Amino acid sequence: MSYRMVCFQRRTVRGLCVGLIVVASLWSLAAAAQSPEIPRGKHGDATAEYQMERLKQLSGSWDVTQAPAGFDPVVWAAFIPQDNPMTPERVELGRKLYFDTRLSRDNSVSCATCHDVTRGFTDQRPVSEGIEGKLGKRNAPTTLNGALLQTLFWDGRSPTLDHQARQPILNPIEMGMPDEAAALKAIRDVPEYQEAFKKAFGREMNYEDLGRAIGAFERTLVFVDSPFRKFLRGDAAAISPQARAGWELFNGKGRCMTCHPMNPSNPLGTDNRFHNVGVSARHQDFEALAKKAVAALAEDPSEQKLDELAVGTDLGEMGRFMVTHNRADMGAFRTPLILNIGITGPYMHDGSMATLWDVLDHYNKGGEANPFLDGGIEPLALTEEEIDQLVAFLFTLTDARFAEENQRQFGAQQAAAKKQRPFRDEAMALRQTLPFEKRVTGEKTKDK
Repeated sequence: MSYRMVCFQRRTVRGLCVGLIVVASLWSLAAAAQSPEIPRGKHGDATAEYQMERLKQLSGSWDVTQAPAGFDPVVWAAFIPQDNPMTPERVELGRKLYFDTRLSRDNSVSCATCHDVTRGFTDQRPVSEGIEGKLGKRNAPTTLNGALLQTLFWDGRSPTLDHQARQPILNPIEMGMPDEAAALKAIRDVPEYQEAFKKAFGREMNYEDLGRAIGAFERTLVFVDSPFRKFLRGDAAAISPQARAGWELFNGKGRCMTCHPMNPSNPLGTDNRFHNVGVSARHQDFEALAKKAVAALAEDPSEQKLDELAVGTDLGEMGRFMVTHNRADMGAFRTPLILNIGITGPYMHDGSMATLWDVLDHYNKGGEANPFLDGGIEPLALTEEEIDQLVAFLFTLTDARFAEENQRQFGAQQAAAKKQRPFRDEAMALRQTLPFEKRVTGEKTKDK
């Protein structure tokens, strides 16, 4: 047997073993963190009635025509589209649509299925489940604080919440409606909706206004009141000494602030840019995928086709490249906001990392080597104590209203991390082994 074949088999077996470990870890963690008393539907999401009641408890009262508490009105106004001012009527209509499964082809999926109030406004699954049990290729980002993002989706293909809200309804894997007319037909004869659309927009129901209503509702999901924010305001006792040490590492040795700036003027922890951090490089050939992507989008350049390819095929692993066709964007994904990160796992665009320990292990070893790896990604030489401190800090970024869920998720992640750390590589983290050595010996798969 040739040396090349031996290396290929070694790489394949190693990749398969790591993959099986990760999948088992993700599902066992999800089960451990699940609240058994919550009534749930076929997709694992809490029932609409339960979610809406929970949302009332979380939200409290807020005049939606004004900026949220603690926000500069001028800054807040910049995030509101000129053609969709915030009104109580639009927000209430959007709230109803957000929880309505009639917008899916089989009446089983709503926005709240994958963005569940009880699960950090995501689904806490590696990838989301749509109609007929179909699984996509992307992890569902939280809708918490989505109003403050500059672009939506992992590849930034959507410019606003209003635009983004319309895409999943027509995606064949997610909500599966064949076209806009079919989506409107599902609710057009409902008297409640007929009246609500006229009150909210002063005109007959249309698909663009459907997206505007959902977008208006999602702009009310502002949850930034974390212990760390109190710390930034001068309350030194708001976070633990361990978390304070993590904050120092976040801005220093860990270099996290490079892509996740955290300060009073940017409480979200994202640079709103796109980076290749090597996640796709574990199992993808970027050059081959790029050729397929360009060919597919040349044949059908519509935004709906782009949405289908991104969510339902391996071409989505190309990330931002699918939008720009720029080689520098191969495998690059939007920097996620890290506020509320403790309750919105699993992590990365494909949900492949079950815990924040996994995420830090990934960055500690310098990501995964590939020709398009972001230049800022390099080994960090973090010790186990330092990783624990960083994790402790990250869990202080969760809004106080989710304190119970945050603690439950911390316990589940900590228990999982004690059992297995599939992304840990101390030799790489300490530069005892360099990336080119693994390429030479055949321990990497698709980094050429």
